Amino acid sequence: MDLSKVKLVVTDMDGTLLNSKSQVSDRFFDLYQDLKEHNIHFVAASGRQYHSIVDKLEPIKNDITIIAENGAFVARNGRELSKINLPDERVHQLIPVLRTIDNIYFTLCGKKSAYIETHDDKFLAVLKEYYSEYTFVDDLTNVVEDDFFKIAAYHFENSEKYIYPGVKHFENDMQVKVSGEHWVDISQPNANKGYALQLIQDKMGIGKEETIVFGDYNNDLEMLALAHYSYAMENAHPNVKNTANFHTKSNDEQGVEIVLEQLLKSIR
Repeated sequence: MDLSKVKLVVTDMDGTLLNSKSQVSDRFFDLYQDLKEHNIHFVAASGRQYHSIVDKLEPIKNDITIIAENGAFVARNGRELSKINLPDERVHQLIPVLRTIDNIYFTLCGKKSAYIETHDDKFLAVLKEYYSEYTFVDDLTNVVEDDFFKIAAYHFENSEKYIYPGVKHFENDMQVKVSGEHWVDISQPNANKGYALQLIQDKMGIGKEETIVFGDYNNDLEMLALAHYSYAMENAHPNVKNTANFHTKSNDEQGVEIVLEQLLKSIR
């Protein structure tokens, strides 16, 4: 496999670049410096909040492009490139339905902050991993003066089984994405990682044959389709393994780093 023409490296965060302890390896940061020296641009693409991604990639935050909120917000070097808002009327349509689903927790994701109604300690421990900026409110339908990107719903057992059936009827008008074992994200139809990556590729003049993408879950499918060198992690959802052209080891085995080393060897 000839990776020597690659100019763009794109990776999901949770389950992909991050290990099961939500850590980025020192090995990755070393490899990143080599990528930078060879003018290969790096993109972090996640369902996470922008501020949370920045926290994870603090040493390189000013040199990379970040796709946050599953593609609803894109920024490079801290400058906004794109945003796709979830209109207020959609928020007001979704919240009452989500309140009828048993044992779920949901977050209204805005540019300034994430907003939650619950004070449940167990859920807050989860939330803090994905959202660095969050605000408690009495009623999510009364939140104003922010750009809303999505609503993220969480179930401690399984999102595909317990959340998705209750919201899949919104798929005619919105994007309903099972984005992790415990998460379902609801946003505007074109607020996905693929739409955001296409914008970046077009802006940089980089094609499919010059792009590597790594992913592990269903919210990565659209961006995997935009790279010839599309990699599914060993721990990936079956849909991702069926979509990707190549496979690598799991996030806990540094599958991303293994391929990046192969990339760098091909251009030295």
